[in-house]
Amino acid sequence: MSDTPTFLERHQFLIYRLFSLSGLIPVGAFLAVHLLTNASVLGGAASFQARVDMIHSLGPLLVPIEVAFIFLPMLFHAVVGFIIIANGMPNVGSYPYAGNVRYTLQRATGMIAFAFIVWHIAQLHWLGKPIGGGHFDPHYATSTAAEALRPAWVTAIYVVGVLSAVYHFANGLWSIGITWGLWTSPAAMRRANVVSIVVGIGLAAAGLGAIGGFQKVDIEEARAIEEWQHKQREQLSPPGAASLPGPASVHPASHEGK
Repeated sequence: MSDTPTFLERHQFLIYRLFSLSGLIPVGAFLAVHLLTNASVLGGAASFQARVDMIHSLGPLLVPIEVAFIFLPMLFHAVVGFIIIANGMPNVGSYPYAGNVRYTLQRATGMIAFAFIVWHIAQLHWLGKPIGGGHFDPHYATSTAAEALRPAWVTAIYVVGVLSAVYHFANGLWSIGITWGLWTSPAAMRRANVVSIVVGIGLAAAGLGAIGGFQKVDIEEARAIEEWQHKQREQLSPPGAASLPGPASVHPASHEGK
C-alpha cells in the first residue's frame, strides 16, 4: 500500500469546513426557503402561485442561479458526505450514547435526503403517472403540485424525505458550530442544541403543513384561480413585452357551484 496521502487527506481541514459551510448557507438556506414557500399553499392557491411567480420572474437568470448556488453546492456536499460515510463505520450498537446516535442519524438522514431530492425532482418533471410522476407547471403551481402528491404512497415518501432533510439540516446546525469552534463549552452546546431543536420543529411544521395543504387543495378551483392570475399577468405585461408562456394544455375551470 502507498503511504502517499490522498487528496482528501492533504486538504481535509479545508474540505471539511467547506462541506459544513455548504450544508448551512446554500443547501440549508434553500431548504428553509423551499419549505416556507411551499407552506404558503396553506394561504390558498393564489398565495402559493404568487410566490412561485416571484421566483420565476428571474427569467433566464433562474437556471444559472440554481446551478451555481443550489445544485453544485448540494452535489459537493453529497459527494463529500458519502466519502465521510464510506470511511466511517457506525458503532451505535456498541456505544448507544446520545452523541453517537446523533452521528449515526445524521449520516442516515443525509443519504435518505439525497435520494429523496433526486426522486423529488424526477417525480415532478420526468416520471410518468403510472409510477407516481407528476408534471409540475410553475404557471399552474398549486394544481399541478397537488395532483402530483395525490397518491398515498407518494405522500408517504414526501413525509419521510422532508423529515429526513429537516433533521439533517437542524442537527447539522449544532455540529457545524463545533466544527467552526463557535460553541465549545457545555453551556454553549446546550443553547445551540435548543436552537437546533426549535429550527427543526419549525421547518418540520412548515414541510408537513405544505404536504397537508396540497392534499386538501381542490384542483379544479385552484386551476380556475391560476387561470385568472395568468390572465392578469398577460394584461399587466407592457406592450410588446414577451409574456410568460403558459402550459401546453389549459383546462379552464369555473367557480360555478363552488
